[in-house]
Amino acid sequence: MKALQTHHSSEEHSIRNSPVLKMLGTALGKAGVILVLGFFFLIAAFPLIWLFISSLKTNLELQISPFTLPKVPQWGNYGNALTMANLPALFLHSIYVAFGAVFLNLFVTSLAGFVLSREQFRGRDAIHTVLTAGVLVPIISFMVPYFTLITKARLYDNLLALIIVYSSINIPVSMFLVTAFMRSIPKEMEEAAVIDGCSFLQRYTKIVLPLAQTGLVTAGTFCFIYAWNEFIMALLLTSSSSSRTLQLGIRFFTSQFVTDYTSMYAAIMISIIPSIALYTMLHNRIISGLTAGAVKG
Repeated sequence: MKALQTHHSSEEHSIRNSPVLKMLGTALGKAGVILVLGFFFLIAAFPLIWLFISSLKTNLELQISPFTLPKVPQWGNYGNALTMANLPALFLHSIYVAFGAVFLNLFVTSLAGFVLSREQFRGRDAIHTVLTAGVLVPIISFMVPYFTLITKARLYDNLLALIIVYSSINIPVSMFLVTAFMRSIPKEMEEAAVIDGCSFLQRYTKIVLPLAQTGLVTAGTFCFIYAWNEFIMALLLTSSSSSRTLQLGIRFFTSQFVTDYTSMYAAIMISIIPSIALYTMLHNRIISGLTAGAVKG
């Protein structure tokens, strides 16, 4: 009996360790992962795909059959979107605001992050906590204070107001990312620079700033995407067409009695291209900036 049991156990052990079963298990595991990732990809991509298909329909087609392909693609909807709402001018306004906000935000946070990450002084951690705690405050709670400050500064209905507000709103996130990344830079490099005679400003411009480019790109990308897509503050702080951004221009297709949905969807497709293109070009740097700051910081 013992010999028989030993024989059966050895057969079971050999079956479990069979290369075929191992390959089958690996294949099933990969298939499961692919199915799960594909499911989440469809959930994320379906609104964008539906938006693109809907932008090629007529308004009647959209109302009758919203989930079917267009009979004849209406590429003219994109021409209407560009001309009816003057999107090229609004596009330039949004570029000016977004890049201005990114530049101001990175200028402030890189200087502050350099001091808070490299220098030792009393109250350093408290200052860092206060600057990054703003990420916990709802943005909508800043509406009244920002409106009051902007009007008192006589910057209402001015694109400069949006640059200041957008860069300020993104300071907590940028401070967290930039400071964490700068802390990961070895201090020995700065010490060697000090021995060579580098001043405080030279250490910032020649040592820390070049090495922190990945963290700055990550923070700048988040700031750009927010500034490009923001709607509420732009609606609150501007009123004329000369200071209107692209997101406000999309409202042009909605009126009290009628809405041109297909042209509006075409305008939305045009408006999301820069954000997607920027993230696609910089996603490797963004991921490495997040992971480097998280692991080493």
